Amino acid sequence: MKTTVFVIHPNIHQSRVNSALAINAGSLPDVNVRYLYDLYPDGKIDVAAEQATLENTDRIVLQFPMQWYSTPPLLKQWLDDVLTYGWSHGGETQALSDKQLMLAVSLGGAESAYQPDGAAGHTVSEYLLSFKTISGYLGMHYIKPFITGGSATITDEEIVAQAERYKTMLA
Repeated sequence: MKTTVFVIHPNIHQSRVNSALAINAGSLPDVNVRYLYDLYPDGKIDVAAEQATLENTDRIVLQFPMQWYSTPPLLKQWLDDVLTYGWSHGGETQALSDKQLMLAVSLGGAESAYQPDGAAGHTVSEYLLSFKTISGYLGMHYIKPFITGGSATITDEEIVAQAERYKTMLA
């Protein structure tokens, strides 16, 4: 299965968690890693290139840090620009139909904070519900997200272990 990991992190070169996850994922033979902030530092997305990449993969992984209970701004723009009417939806053909969509999300706080009675007030799944909805709308198969909690305090050993789990999940 050919997998493309879209890393959407505005400071990937300073990131301990997302950088380790992406490097481990990229070591797999059928995994292509694309760093969107490096590709589009000016925010001008090459829609044709992104659509071609999506057409030539079986599993799409969106990897990003949760920021203010949402996504980094380039991910929202990427969704708006790339998932166009007549290509991904609304036409006779849905280009992403039957492909898999998986999220790999890092949280600054502990995953335990993301509970109805926790500091965040909602579960991680609730914050990511729009992606599950988009996946269904586009005829895709939504895969359980890969969550890394506590990015702000995680140890180097825990990062290595989490990166290995990620690699195993993608293999």
